[in-house]
Amino acid sequence: MESRSFPGWLSFLFTRVLFSGEPNADTRVRPWAFAIVLLLPAAILYPTLGFHLLEPDEGRYAQIPKEMLTNNSWVVPTLQGEPYLDKPPLMYWLVALSYKAFGITPEAARLVPAICVHLTILAVYLIGRRSLGERGAFWAALLLSVAPGFVCVARLLLLDGLLTLCVTVSVLCGFEAVRTGTLKLSWWVAAAFASGLGFLTKGPIAEMLLFVPLWTYAFLAARGAVARLHHYVLFFGIVVAVNTPWYIAMYREQPQFLGHFFWQHNVMRFLQPFDHLQPIWYYVPILVGGLLPGTILVIAYLRDLMRGEQSAYLRPSTAAGFWLLAGLWCAFFFSCSGSKLPTYILPAYPFLCLALGEFISRTRWNTSVTTPAMVGVMAALVLLVHHVGMPWYAKERSPFGRPELVERFVADHDTSVVCFPRNCDSLAFYSDRSDLRNVRTKDVNQMFVDCHHREKTVILFTHRESLAGFKQVLPSSLGIQEEVSLRRKYGRGVLDTMFGSTPWGLCDVVVVTPKHQVPPGE
Repeated sequence: MESRSFPGWLSFLFTRVLFSGEPNADTRVRPWAFAIVLLLPAAILYPTLGFHLLEPDEGRYAQIPKEMLTNNSWVVPTLQGEPYLDKPPLMYWLVALSYKAFGITPEAARLVPAICVHLTILAVYLIGRRSLGERGAFWAALLLSVAPGFVCVARLLLLDGLLTLCVTVSVLCGFEAVRTGTLKLSWWVAAAFASGLGFLTKGPIAEMLLFVPLWTYAFLAARGAVARLHHYVLFFGIVVAVNTPWYIAMYREQPQFLGHFFWQHNVMRFLQPFDHLQPIWYYVPILVGGLLPGTILVIAYLRDLMRGEQSAYLRPSTAAGFWLLAGLWCAFFFSCSGSKLPTYILPAYPFLCLALGEFISRTRWNTSVTTPAMVGVMAALVLLVHHVGMPWYAKERSPFGRPELVERFVADHDTSVVCFPRNCDSLAFYSDRSDLRNVRTKDVNQMFVDCHHREKTVILFTHRESLAGFKQVLPSSLGIQEEVSLRRKYGRGVLDTMFGSTPWGLCDVVVVTPKHQVPPGE
């Protein structure tokens, strides 16, 4: 038996045992298949975009581009009039342009992530067919179109839908550039441009999700050194060119931005998380449920992969191996991060669906009625969630779900409104205000001082225990003129467990007045 080193055995296992099949050579677009990939996601994504904004993320990402457009300030994002330094601006720019075209509404805001989801699905089909064959890419696009963890989450007003589009296109183009062993410059440039847009969306994560699977594939498939030093210089030159104008302009306006964003919100959030702490297995149940109906196929996929098919046609190709590597790398990378949210894992879905799509196209699942039946059932469930479940849920959990309770408190722009201890940005969006001041617990004494200088102050309590603590420390020189609770009365049981007793982002509203108002300046 031929002697091999450990790296040699890994390469042998990857290319000769697990992924030894030849890719499907038929890459021609079938018109009816393209029509399904175009129309099914459209029916799922676009009809119901106007439900209430959810706190905290949707309210924040609706309000920032609104202020950007209103103030005609396209360099420094602001939230409630204060610089917002946590993220780059690409998503804000796109939503602001949507506002300009269609009006400042939740529908116009969510149109951007919905289009990003649709473009991701189309990219999986149109570019993925080059490496997997048209049939495998078609099944991949269908699985992605109905995966609830992807289409139900990525169309929300979050940065992750746009990031997923950029990462997916970047990896698709990057793999297309190198998969034959000879670098294709046009695909390499396209990958760099998409990666640069990903950097302008959420920072350097797009590059991390691209190069590790590319380098791993080059090692395992014995196709290394296809990208030379000057190719990487070109790649990162494009990324820098896409990002530098804004970063320079931002640095001139807010010099503290670079350290705050790159160090605190990238390095420290990953290595020493300060929020969203979750265990390392956090994404396992999310992927299991979110990838349905593809999850049902995973067991059969792994069984066939481990068993090894005798027929070369039935064995997965090295391209399918790459897509599995890319998906697993996404899951592993985000699992290693201390800070975790369900939305972070979204870039893994397109790659895992590509691997499963080729599996379907090579096996009996391609002709089985079970496969389209599973897709159809899941499409119906997703449509039900989008048309009925999400609008109802959003209204129940929105601070503005019962406007008759809160609208009158924020309608007068001459009345100071304070959010304590966190922002309530969706209420600012609906009330057309950008002056809702946020006060942290450590600054409560200064808030009391400020209340003495105003005729009245409206305080929005954004934590369920905040009002009780507030009353305990309220000075005797201040009084509560009016108090309103937004707590839902479901009764005990499942509804309280699922939806909580208060909306996301707003629990109570009080009007505070001084017993003896202090004139300004004293």
